[in-house]
Amino acid sequence: MSIHRNSWRRALAAAAAVLLAGFGLAAAQTAAEAAASCSATYSKVWDNGSAFGANITVTNTGDPLTKWSLSFDFPDNQVITQMWEGVPAPATPTPAGAAVTVNPTSYNAAKATGATWTVGFNGTYTGGANNPPPSVTCVGNGTGGPQQQALVVSPTSVNVPEGGTASYTVRLQSQPTGNVTVTSTAGTGDSDITVSAGASLTFTTANWNTAQTVTLRAAQDTDRMNGTRPISVASSGLTTVTVNATETDDDDGTNLPAPSLHVSGNKLVANNGNTYRLLGVNRASGEFACVQGKGMWDSGPVDKASIDAMKAWNIHAVRIPLNEECWIGTNGSPSGAAYQQNVKDYVNLLVNNGVTPIVEMHWNYGQYTGQGAGCSDTAATCQKPMPDAQYAPTFWTGVANAFKGNNAVIFDLFNEPYPDAAANWNATAGWTCWRDGGTCTGIGYQVAGMQSLVNAVRATGATNVIMLGGLAWSNDLSQWLTYKPTDPAGNLMAAWHTYNFNTCSNVSCWNSQVGAVAAQVPVHAGEIGQNSCAHDYIDQVMAWADAHGVGYTAWTWNPWGCSQGNVLITDYNGTPTSTYGEGFKAHLLTQNPYS
Repeated sequence: MSIHRNSWRRALAAAAAVLLAGFGLAAAQTAAEAAASCSATYSKVWDNGSAFGANITVTNTGDPLTKWSLSFDFPDNQVITQMWEGVPAPATPTPAGAAVTVNPTSYNAAKATGATWTVGFNGTYTGGANNPPPSVTCVGNGTGGPQQQALVVSPTSVNVPEGGTASYTVRLQSQPTGNVTVTSTAGTGDSDITVSAGASLTFTTANWNTAQTVTLRAAQDTDRMNGTRPISVASSGLTTVTVNATETDDDDGTNLPAPSLHVSGNKLVANNGNTYRLLGVNRASGEFACVQGKGMWDSGPVDKASIDAMKAWNIHAVRIPLNEECWIGTNGSPSGAAYQQNVKDYVNLLVNNGVTPIVEMHWNYGQYTGQGAGCSDTAATCQKPMPDAQYAPTFWTGVANAFKGNNAVIFDLFNEPYPDAAANWNATAGWTCWRDGGTCTGIGYQVAGMQSLVNAVRATGATNVIMLGGLAWSNDLSQWLTYKPTDPAGNLMAAWHTYNFNTCSNVSCWNSQVGAVAAQVPVHAGEIGQNSCAHDYIDQVMAWADAHGVGYTAWTWNPWGCSQGNVLITDYNGTPTSTYGEGFKAHLLTQNPYS
């Protein structure tokens, strides 16, 4: 029967090692006391701004204990003035911010399996901060066994400022019989983060309980990401403790161009190899001004000052709606070469100032008068259900030639397809038309399907990322994966639009439709908004998108007043509307496109 007992004890030892590692503790145990283990949880009971009380709840998770001890490091200037059910070392009053070990009193050292007990104390603090210890470790020993040895590391998460340093401390849990060497080694991750001091520490029988410092440094760089790197704290015979180090970036992107982008799996990836989300706004007018006698940008500025106003909101992407006929020169003023040059100038200015441009065909040629029609014009004066075969391939050939070689520019092939509405909501007919084009039910002109437009772009040699919106005005992605066009460059992503009045406007639909697509290809919410001046709906959208790695560009960066919603600003200086613009700006300021 002894073989069964030994197996049982080995299993408990393994479980204890996992538990202790979770508390920033690495322990080595001898066979005689391999089943001894305990856990501890710190909780603050009261706090009046200068004094406080706290409890440490301890549980024996292994064999009966003959002795136990707790260890923790105060992160601020806390002092223990009184303790019960335990004896602190150093003695009370402890030094401010001390590394504390708690041993049992004379009457409560022995604890049965499963026993739970509480060590309480009162204390004081100065400086206004009273944060809990990053971890509390508990070790114990059973009958006849020596006390467990352990590494006590504090804290186990460190933010390292770019160009600066940060540190953590290491000490031993109990007195060793000889010298103990502890090393800190940087793992795979952000190479800017290195161990600059304390990579190898030596603890002796005299200094084992004195915390020694390990210093990390983050090199100055030119990217805009908060990179991470694990640091392994190790010693022979002890389980390794991992310190998670994060670089706190200080670059605002003022002098950096927008990153080149490509698709990798279900992520949009920048040229530095890091995941990138498109976070920003739509800048309308390029689609309508040229055909409504309003010039190129509806009198709005497209200079560096206007981009700086956007960047004050933490905007990193701008979606630019365009007019098909104005680009190719068959209608509007400006049109042809003059229109194209205006677009090129704005796109290049955005890129040079660190903002990703998304160019998209918004209005196009072709007469449509069926369900959802925005106008009865043949000319490109409103949103049509699909791109036209007559001019759309020419448009995208020209746009691709203009920006090929600059993969900071993204192509959104068509604003809001709705061939399903034209087909009386026949989903199969709608999706087939979407991909293949040709003669489509309910549409009176020959359609350019998404596959033909992808082909037109790639025929130029352009490898830019391409976005494709789904059906129902880009709100429906239910069969996007089924009908996804082929792309020799492998750079396709899905575009999704969501407003509070759309069908897919709740978390359940987002999870089932959008989430399923986002699990396989990158998804960008090219337009988000709500038909009010509030921001409650877009708050829900952004929270869901943030959690699922989906980017978003809100409608719209134009000072049109917010009487019908969806307008972010009251002027091109970036004054937000109340409360739609205010809510979007406040949220955007919390986001990082590289996270």
